[in-house]
Amino acid sequence: MENFYDVIVVGAGVGGLFTALHLPKELKVLVLAKREAELCNSKLAQGGVAAVYKPVDDDNISIHTNDTFVAGGFKNNPDSVRILVTEAESVIERVLELGADFDRDENGELDRTLEGGHSRRRIFHHKDSTGAEVTRAIREAVLAADNITLMDNSVMCRIRQANGGFAIDVLHDDAHVTYTCRFAVMATGGIGRVYGYTTNSAIATGDGITAAYDLGATITDLSLIQFHPTAYHDKSRECFLISESVRGEGAYLLNCDKERFMDRYDDRLELAPRDVVSHSIMLESKRTGSEDFYLDIRYMGEEFLHERFPMIFEFLLTQNINMGRDLIPVFPCQHYLMGGIDVDVNGRTDIPGLYAVGECSHTGVHGNNRLASNSLLEALVFGRRAANDIGQHMSEDFAPFEYEFEQPKDAQHIPSGLRTEIRRIMQQAYFVIPDMEKAVEGFERVSEIKNFLEKGNFIIDRDYVEAHSLATVAYIVLKEII
Repeated sequence: MENFYDVIVVGAGVGGLFTALHLPKELKVLVLAKREAELCNSKLAQGGVAAVYKPVDDDNISIHTNDTFVAGGFKNNPDSVRILVTEAESVIERVLELGADFDRDENGELDRTLEGGHSRRRIFHHKDSTGAEVTRAIREAVLAADNITLMDNSVMCRIRQANGGFAIDVLHDDAHVTYTCRFAVMATGGIGRVYGYTTNSAIATGDGITAAYDLGATITDLSLIQFHPTAYHDKSRECFLISESVRGEGAYLLNCDKERFMDRYDDRLELAPRDVVSHSIMLESKRTGSEDFYLDIRYMGEEFLHERFPMIFEFLLTQNINMGRDLIPVFPCQHYLMGGIDVDVNGRTDIPGLYAVGECSHTGVHGNNRLASNSLLEALVFGRRAANDIGQHMSEDFAPFEYEFEQPKDAQHIPSGLRTEIRRIMQQAYFVIPDMEKAVEGFERVSEIKNFLEKGNFIIDRDYVEAHSLATVAYIVLKEII
């Protein structure tokens, strides 16, 4: 049966690709990329991969563990954190083996940088585009694997349990095709597009979380949303991130009066964890009556900054800003999700055969707030663990099967404006600090939109899938906080 696969992975970021790569080679694997395979949140990650690897400067696993707990408000899952920090060294080795090019010092040793919330320099990086480099190396290995098919422009429209496995309705190049599998892995990234302003790519609409929710899987802590304190402030829907590592290299945060202000809110100043800095900016904004904030790293000089942050430097030049001479306007923006599809330490959900890895999953490793550069690490560590677990549970007795989804007849395209309305609701109801009155109003409206989409007779295309996902995500988030 040509459309049957042992494993279907939905999502082609670091989590999905690393999972596919580590599945047993005798398994037939399909990886679905929603748009072009290169478009994913992983590629946008600037900072790096946090790891205690050949430790220097008195770093050790216990210190990395403590930093992770402090950033997460000590609400982290201890077992997940232990696995994360202890397996970090081996996944760094694996990524290097695959050809990832991490920066090195003058002695040829791997360079380590510092980021907010870390008490040691343990961030391994490729300039300021680490996610793109790590994704490239893993994708090349996936493309070279005989047992893996990577299919782009493939939207997961529906998923059903069937014959002890799963059937997935995929819209590929404007045609619906049904694929079946024994195991399914959700690796669809975050929910950023439920907000008006986010650092996430266009595909981050929570499709995997919605699919798992509709199957009955447990969704945990979806309201634990991280707002990055230093997105470039130009009111674009997809905000350009000014990496945590810029503050790690010594940038100051300034208010509208061009004065440092973090000492009013936290002793760690600019290197406090992201949630602390974002809250501090919002409080300072209220105090000053202004949304004008800046990063100042001019004193480091153009030569160093262009070498260390080439992508950020070049982007800012397109905005007529030279970070070696000018202040960088910044403001908080939606960035990451700590909650998601609840999984165990092997990526298993409470739906038999369904796994989740990366940002769409909830391993509990981040607690209430993710520590910088633990995200790529989580995708690598738990993606590999999910693959190993699937390999151990693949039965030779399982029989391939076929399935057909019925497509709606005489269906209409969804009305325009629904996604825009959902984004407006979320931006007003829950941006860094929740507005409970707006949250209650917003919950009522997104409930109406969700019900309207589910009960109506609509063409199941990309627009419908994304609108339904955004409505479902907003519904779950607002339900949790009110």
